[in-house]
Amino acid sequence: MADAIRPAFARPGAGTDAQVRAGAFAYDLILVVAGSALIAASAQVWFALPFSPVPITGQTFGVLFVASLLGRSRGAAAVLLYLAEGAAGLPVFSEMKAGVPVLLGPTGGYLAGFVPGAWICGALAERGLDRRVGGTILSMLLGNVAIFALGLPWLARYVGTDHALALGFWPFLPGDVVKIGLAAALLPLGWRLLGGRGRGRASGSGGR
Repeated sequence: MADAIRPAFARPGAGTDAQVRAGAFAYDLILVVAGSALIAASAQVWFALPFSPVPITGQTFGVLFVASLLGRSRGAAAVLLYLAEGAAGLPVFSEMKAGVPVLLGPTGGYLAGFVPGAWICGALAERGLDRRVGGTILSMLLGNVAIFALGLPWLARYVGTDHALALGFWPFLPGDVVKIGLAAALLPLGWRLLGGRGRGRASGSGGR
């Protein structure tokens, strides 16, 4: 988790309390903005299913990967920033879409589910589940459950309860397995890009 590699300027003892707080805020802000950008980039990996209003996208990969790297608070903040960017009109949603209508459309529940999904995945990473590949996969699976828990009932409002699973769950399971596996495999690379050494840590706080 990113707290384990917090730079010297953001650590206690690096200056006055005000300087340390400012450094910590700057560090967290950079991570949150970068996390939202990664989620936005992953959203542009997509392809439509002719029978479903929900496309297959890389968003889930981006959300769970970012949450595992940044932890629950920053991971959820990155998702909220991403959603705010889209709501404000930036073309960050899949298919370069933007605007509040996307949040209120058939995939809106999945987009909302990214927030608790990131929180759960990040919280479990903070507890050490990201130290092993198996633990990382488990935390991402649980985060994915949270995404479906909000996405499916919302989708059912548009396609009917009888069709929600067929149009918004079963077709996406193979892709989710691939995305979770890829995110878990790339997590060590994320650590290296952040400058970390291994998976040590310090205590710390739509489409499919």
